[in-house]
Amino acid sequence: MTSQRNTDAPELIHAVPVKHWGRWISAAAVAVIAAMIAHGLVSNKQFHWDIVFENFFKPNVLNAVGWTLILTVAAMIIGITLAVTLAVMRRSENPVLRAVSMAYIWFFRGTPIYTQLIFWGLVGTLYPKLSLGIPFGPEFFTFDTNSLITASRAAILGLGLNEGAYLSEIVRSGLNSVDPGQEEAARALGMSPGQILRRVIIPQAMRVIVPPTGNETISMLKTTSLVTAVPFTLDLTAAMRRLGSNSFLPIPYLVIAALWYLIITSVLMAIQSRIEAYYGKGAKDAGGSGRRATGKARKKERISRQAALNAAHTTPDENAAEWTP
Repeated sequence: MTSQRNTDAPELIHAVPVKHWGRWISAAAVAVIAAMIAHGLVSNKQFHWDIVFENFFKPNVLNAVGWTLILTVAAMIIGITLAVTLAVMRRSENPVLRAVSMAYIWFFRGTPIYTQLIFWGLVGTLYPKLSLGIPFGPEFFTFDTNSLITASRAAILGLGLNEGAYLSEIVRSGLNSVDPGQEEAARALGMSPGQILRRVIIPQAMRVIVPPTGNETISMLKTTSLVTAVPFTLDLTAAMRRLGSNSFLPIPYLVIAALWYLIITSVLMAIQSRIEAYYGKGAKDAGGSGRRATGKARKKERISRQAALNAAHTTPDENAAEWTP
């Protein structure tokens, strides 16, 4: 009986893939344009690549890279802390907390970051002394503003306070993406609001929060170039402009800055991808990124599916490949 079925089995069709000539022509055009750009970068002597390679790892350049990373990390820590606080306040049933949160977001999103940084640079002029005490009453502690808020601290505060307003909307949208039934179930189990937020809502909201937060971190890296408004001149862009002005060769030092920004951005993108994959477990596709599976992944999936069909014994054991796609 089995041999009879094998004899009557239809022959496999040798399908020929359709040739997409438009794709090949487009790819060739893009490759030619990319080659022309690369040739222009390499052959143009005005870039002074020898100066770029000679100064790429100089201590003053690495010091500027370090300050840029410090500004980015510190500002994002302040921004994330503020964002979670403001998002929780927006979700609160207390109208005062909601009003304060909305007013903060309205002000910092409504004014340019450059203007805010200028303000932080002039805060010592507006308030020569800062004090802690009872409003309209006695003062317990008094501080000199210029000594307390240095240029670096003013830059970090300005960047962090502004970033908190933007990140708060990202966090709020992530929290709102969690099914309300999750919170109701946790409340039925006797969990407190704080426990529900930490153990139920935030872990599920991270899949929505992480991608735009990673983009904001990369944006913050480049926004640090605006801290000259404070003024703070130890960041990467300001330091390279200063070195270019001193040597009367601004282009190679701007190229150094651009290359360092690209390197740091690449590292941040890799970290973001790993975090997205971690919090995207259980999504429809790997990492929840929506990317098309690679040829190797498709082949592995096809082999696994064929093995499952064979294990189910729904096809003849001999020459089973002819009976399944």
